[in-house]
Amino acid sequence: MTRWLWGALNALQALFTVAVTVLGFPVAFLLGLAFGPRLPLRMAAWYWAPLLFAGAGVKLVVEGADCIDWTRPMVLVANHQSMIDIPCLFRAVPVPLRFVLKQEVQSIPIIGRYARMMGMVFIDRGNARDAKRKLGAAAEKLRGDAVFAAFPEGTRSKDGVVGPFKAGAVQVAMEAGVSVVPVAIDGAGRVLPPAGFLVRPGTIVVRFGTPIDTTGLAPNERNALAQRARDQIVAMLGLQ
Repeated sequence: MTRWLWGALNALQALFTVAVTVLGFPVAFLLGLAFGPRLPLRMAAWYWAPLLFAGAGVKLVVEGADCIDWTRPMVLVANHQSMIDIPCLFRAVPVPLRFVLKQEVQSIPIIGRYARMMGMVFIDRGNARDAKRKLGAAAEKLRGDAVFAAFPEGTRSKDGVVGPFKAGAVQVAMEAGVSVVPVAIDGAGRVLPPAGFLVRPGTIVVRFGTPIDTTGLAPNERNALAQRARDQIVAMLGLQ
């Protein structure tokens, strides 16, 4: 009986998520056409993420955001546990946020269209030349006032262990001369496990670490920079 009830609850949550996304997209699209991407990007934080959390029984706690200078461009690098990580970051970051995403996200109905319109960057990990070109485009946006987020592990962790960080995201920060900010997402994998769609009510904590200045770093230091960011995240998660 309990399993049946959980199944019914999750079916309702899935329908709620789809409804919130589908109904919100036309509004975001029209706002984007009229005013550009900034307002639709903030809609993800003001409308989409809070409604998803309310429907799933999720409480989001944000720590350390008040220590970050959000008037400056930067690259956020976070551990990746769950599909719910993206709405967590949208909600936790108090400025318009773009993501560096896998190429496959473009094919997701509605979400892929929204992401393209908002100027997010899609990386084909099997095409090094194309990836380099698109990372260069992200660096150019960062020279303006953009804030980007990326998941340098490249995939969701199945056991909560933070995997090795690829250096592409920090390379973008180095090219643009902006800081790298480590972000630890704690609890997302328990609320929405990486291998399933069974949402469990719970608390997710987003912790912002100490920004890492990239000024003066040589290109051959990118792997060391990625490791420094990873070390901060591991420490914030208490996994050391």
